[in-house]
Amino acid sequence: MTNPISGKRIILGVTGSIAAYKAADLASKLTQVGAEVDVILTASALKFITPLTFQSVTGRKAFTDEDLWGGEGHVTHVALGRAGDLFVIAPASANSLAKLAHGISDNLLCVAALAARCPMVIAPAMDAGMFAHPATQANVEILRQRGVYFIGPAEGHLASGLAGVGRMVEPAEILGHVRFMLGRTGPLAGKKVVVTAGGTQEPIDPVRFITNRSSGRQGFAIAQAALDVGAEVVLVAGSTGLETPVGVRRVDVRTAEEMHAAVMAEMNGTEILVMAAAVADFRPVSAAGQKIKKQMGPPDIKLENTVDILAAVAECRSRTGYPRLVIGFAAESQDLRQNAETKLAAKHLDMIVANDITVPDAGFEVPTNRVTLVFADGFSESLPTLAKEEVGEIIVQKIISMEGYR
Repeated sequence: MTNPISGKRIILGVTGSIAAYKAADLASKLTQVGAEVDVILTASALKFITPLTFQSVTGRKAFTDEDLWGGEGHVTHVALGRAGDLFVIAPASANSLAKLAHGISDNLLCVAALAARCPMVIAPAMDAGMFAHPATQANVEILRQRGVYFIGPAEGHLASGLAGVGRMVEPAEILGHVRFMLGRTGPLAGKKVVVTAGGTQEPIDPVRFITNRSSGRQGFAIAQAALDVGAEVVLVAGSTGLETPVGVRRVDVRTAEEMHAAVMAEMNGTEILVMAAAVADFRPVSAAGQKIKKQMGPPDIKLENTVDILAAVAECRSRTGYPRLVIGFAAESQDLRQNAETKLAAKHLDMIVANDITVPDAGFEVPTNRVTLVFADGFSESLPTLAKEEVGEIIVQKIISMEGYR
């Protein structure tokens, strides 16, 4: 299983901007995840970077205007334009935006863009005043109306020494947008998937709380895997510092009660719910309004059960039919299979993902996981130690193949 970029042919146009060095990094990143990248450089781009740089990171020929007038000049632009699964121009200068908007095709990049029939992505890069100019904004609007997908520009320090909106977004972010766009036609296209991730924090006083060691990484990996097959993903995230996958709608929560409210607010029309979050089982009966001082001695903290989110989901499901599939998680330190099966039945789940948190290569705070998938029909499958991203892909593939889902 791979992400949707793998095996795709991407045309990468590079125009005259100091940000051209970022395009080399983008070409490298796209190649590393399995794309075939054909780079087209304008004459102005050659002032900043060489074709050899791109050939070195992609392993493929990089094209310039000389190729337009070479032995295959009458077909090179057509072959490039029609071969791509996605046409990316990064960086895109104000001059190139103007040409693209008005169909001016006086270089290989622009004429290939005219010949292209695939989606187009543009990441502008120019001084803030140039981007804000009415002429540039009009050109951007023309291209948007034609279906061109714009990424950025971002705000920051510019080559002129000024600061403003005009900076090309970073290659990693562009990569995320490319991944999102290429995954829109997968088997879960148009399906709403809600994923919970991370731990909750139950306050003791204004500075202390009860929490757990969940990083949220497994839940985020599942969200990305669902995006990769076309789902419309809502990520309800507890305490975590992870970056949101491009294309996900993220809802940040802190407590179990807030996560319950956020999940229930999303249930209408949700096809699939994956409860990967490590929700606290207990919370203080009451939180102190002021910081508890050490001089007062250890506090007597009385606990109560937190809200049972899966029980509320089961009630909603029986009443409305949504969500159609519910996947739970069981992080256990003993009797893994028995505890997982008990939770599976009690919470009316379609599948539960159980992992033994006592082993060093699984569970919290590590990039890998070793899980057992247990299904409502009694079937189970134990996976070897895998990266959490791989586990996420397998879970999503199991969801797609579940009998009766389609």
